[in-house]
Amino acid sequence: MRILIFHGYLLSGTGSNVYNARLAEALVRLEHEVHLFSQDRHPERYPFVGAAGHWDGGKLEMTRLDGSPAGGSRAGGSRAGVSPGCTVYRPDIGGLLPLYVWDRYEGIEAKTFADCTDAEVAAYVQANVEAVREVTQRVRPDVALANHLVMGPVILARALAGTTPYAVKVHGSALEYTVKPEPERFLGFAREGLAQARTVLVGSKHTAESLWRVLSDPTVEHRTRLGPPGVDVERFAPREPQQTETQMRGLLERLRRSVPASPEEQSSAFARDDGVTALALERILNGSGDLVAFVGKLIVSKGVDLLIAAWPLVLRSVPDARLAIVGFGAHREGLERLVARLAEGDLEGAREIARAGRSLETSGPPSAGAPAAIDAVPLRHLLAFLSSLSGAEADAYRVAAHAIGERIVFTGRLDHEELADVLPACEALVVPSTFPEAFGMVAAEAAACGVLPVSAGHSGLAEVSEAIAREVPPEAAWWLSFPVDDGAVRAIAERVAGWLQADRALKARTRTALVSVARERWSWEGVARGVIAAARGEPVTRPFG
Repeated sequence: MRILIFHGYLLSGTGSNVYNARLAEALVRLEHEVHLFSQDRHPERYPFVGAAGHWDGGKLEMTRLDGSPAGGSRAGGSRAGVSPGCTVYRPDIGGLLPLYVWDRYEGIEAKTFADCTDAEVAAYVQANVEAVREVTQRVRPDVALANHLVMGPVILARALAGTTPYAVKVHGSALEYTVKPEPERFLGFAREGLAQARTVLVGSKHTAESLWRVLSDPTVEHRTRLGPPGVDVERFAPREPQQTETQMRGLLERLRRSVPASPEEQSSAFARDDGVTALALERILNGSGDLVAFVGKLIVSKGVDLLIAAWPLVLRSVPDARLAIVGFGAHREGLERLVARLAEGDLEGAREIARAGRSLETSGPPSAGAPAAIDAVPLRHLLAFLSSLSGAEADAYRVAAHAIGERIVFTGRLDHEELADVLPACEALVVPSTFPEAFGMVAAEAAACGVLPVSAGHSGLAEVSEAIAREVPPEAAWWLSFPVDDGAVRAIAERVAGWLQADRALKARTRTALVSVARERWSWEGVARGVIAAARGEPVTRPFG
């Protein structure tokens, strides 16, 4: 079957990027022919990709990834041992990439939809429509998938013009960061794109209900189905300590041997200094004590400040506990400042950081395209905790916080495959997001590794936690979720420390259950089959009701 996928962003880094890369890879394994639209400038990095196309010279140019030209109506080709089943296309969008949350991108200007003019949005949509239309005429796809509420669905609706059935995958960011804050500008695009979709896939009931409220269209509700991301249960799996160390040392050596990024690549928020990441990984390998991780984008809405503030409380119970913060983003500098102030015992300095809130996301333009709920100053849950400290409790907190500079490591970005080498080394993973998440993919991946996911108790995160809680021993279920309120810092610390100090037999039973539920509920092949069924309009699971 020929399947066209419109994503429009990169194929690594954030959740929707990973979703599309893993989905395409699974479809190729199932022997389908995939035509994937992306702005990734390095498709050769992905083993499942056999050919690439772009319009940089004004017309579509195809290249097989063994270096030879690729022509004909079917873009294909192969390199040694690689299936030609996936072709990645990069439309010429005129140098401007609209985003939901601001970041830097290699070789292109990026700004939020909110900061784009109507003319810029229209030009972006039209450029992609023309590219999709041309490829559709060449390859005649059987089914298609549009990602994000805007602008993927409207691009497919206009380009396909009823010739190919398609589904829409709503990831959450477009809904929460773009359509809901400015419905007068963007709701029309969403409605147009969803009007012709056979099925609307969402990662959680929370996202579905949020979508229904915004659209106020009963036909969308009737076409909405559960379609969460998957987990590569072969990559993300438990490992013995020796095997984990071997995998991590292999990653460390690859990082040391890597070629430095070009100045253009370094301008992207996705770029990293592999040497610095290698040093961070070496610290983890050579350190001692239980390891806990955060994995995600370093922006205010991910709540990393709450986890950092909780760490001195964890250290009071588990003095050698370590925290690895894995990710990139505009809030990293502010988070590092928070660590420094806490390590110095400067609670007033930490409170100033909490009062500054979003303004600490120094890499982006002031608006950053975020909704008012995120832009609000201060970071009220962090400030509430810091303001609650007084007397002997504040003194004890300062003493414990003195060590966090040595017990917290910022690794920078790790690619998805690299994360699979590191996550099995962890005892727990914390997902402290303060803003709705469509699905807790990293929590599911942690579970697949036998790593306890400790997640914020809302949105799609809560639904993942509830699914896991039904399978783990009852004594362990409490550790999986915490409320995001003024008590969040203490709640995180209680759950992390409780798990780290838990009875060894209880931990073993819990890990077995974690792995089992991840394998039974989530797999990429199952996701891929569900996407095809959704594009055809077939039922993929029970409707929400």
